[in-house]
This record gives sequence, structure tokens and C-alpha cells, in this order.
Amino acid sequence: MFAASGVSIARPVRPFHLAVIAGLACAFLIAKALPQTVDVISAIVEPLCMTGNSPGSTLDTVEPITSHALPNVPGKRVTIVRVSYGPGGFTRAHRHAGSVTAYVTKGEIRSQLAGGPVETFKVGQSFFEPPGATHLVSANASNTEPAELIAVFVADEGAQLTTFID
Repeated sequence: MFAASGVSIARPVRPFHLAVIAGLACAFLIAKALPQTVDVISAIVEPLCMTGNSPGSTLDTVEPITSHALPNVPGKRVTIVRVSYGPGGFTRAHRHAGSVTAYVTKGEIRSQLAGGPVETFKVGQSFFEPPGATHLVSANASNTEPAELIAVFVADEGAQLTTFID
């Protein structure tokens, strides 16, 4: 009926994608509007993000963006971090306490979960890590250009978000 009149109907956007995009947009707005908040969050969240010595290459950084308790899911917290990899950068094998969705914002990221293939994700692509999955490869796909991703964690309140595997 609509096709005959020349009106096309766009495919509906999935609610999950809208929620991720809205969450990231809110995080960026908060980070720009309230830099003092980011400093406080960094002091609280940074110890939860990593443990162990030498998490990866020396030019890589994990920058906490925001962290909030989820009022509609008691005992759970959402935490958003920016992971920046220098050329050839990587993070050694690790696990996360909760679910993680990663969104590539710069360059290309190589990733492999135990039991799966090595995949390369480009700007605008995302990937998911279930709780406790072993992340064998997390690396910049380039030896000459930087890469970056935004990671959104949903984990138990107070959980250590990343544990490196020896």
C-alpha cells in the first residue's frame, strides 16, 4: 500500500542498539560537561579495571569515563571506559567479571575469545564478551596507527572488572 504511493518504510532500529548509542552519548555529554566528575570516577573505578603487572604494551591506556549503579537492577553497575592502543599495542589475556560490549572509535581492533576465531573490528563496529569469557587477543591491528574502543561493562557492584591470566 505504501510502496504504491512512493513512500518507503525504514527498517526499525533495534532497541538494544538505541540503548547503547544513547548510553554512549550520555556518557560523552557527562564527561564533557563535568570534568571534575570524571576525575572522581577515575579515582574510584581505576583500581577495579585492572590487576597484575604489565597489562600489555606501554603506550596503552584505560581511561574511566563513568560508572553508575543500575537502580532497576539491584546489585549491578554499568561502567564505561575508553581503551586506547598505541601502534602495535595490546592487552594480554584476561577475563571480565561481567558482560562487556566494545565499540571501536578509532583504527582497527583484533579480538579473540577462547574457542572463537581472531576477528578484526573497524570503526563503528562492536563486539560482545560474556561474563567470564577468556579474551585471548585484544590488540591494535596496526603497527603504525593508534586504535581506540569504548567498553561498556555491566557487572556486580564492587566486582573487579578485569583479571589478567598468567
